[in-house]
Amino acid sequence: YHPDKQAAGMAAAEAEERVRRFLEIHEAWKVLGNEETKQEYDLQQREDNLTKEWPLHEQIYLEDMSWNEDEQLYTLSCRCGGNYSVSKSETKDVSLVCCDTCSLVIEILQ
Repeated sequence: YHPDKQAAGMAAAEAEERVRRFLEIHEAWKVLGNEETKQEYDLQQREDNLTKEWPLHEQIYLEDMSWNEDEQLYTLSCRCGGNYSVSKSETKDVSLVCCDTCSLVIEILQ
């Protein structure tokens, strides 16, 4: 798809499509090649996948979760006996949290 590798006699529409595809790949590389933007992308993908595949158990506020000072972690017990856990550093980026035992998910409201 690289513009320098296109054949000279290529149709304009095909050349445009190849340039568009090259730019998409370049943008993806910029996001995934940077640790900070990759983490944001991964969190968004995880959240999108959870909303599509897993049942939402309830919506809660962060204040409703228990705070563990030693671990710097918010937790909430799930009805299955497992726990929902989110670290303090993740609270701004994460709105959906999986139970560590079952398939239920909670949404953290801001």
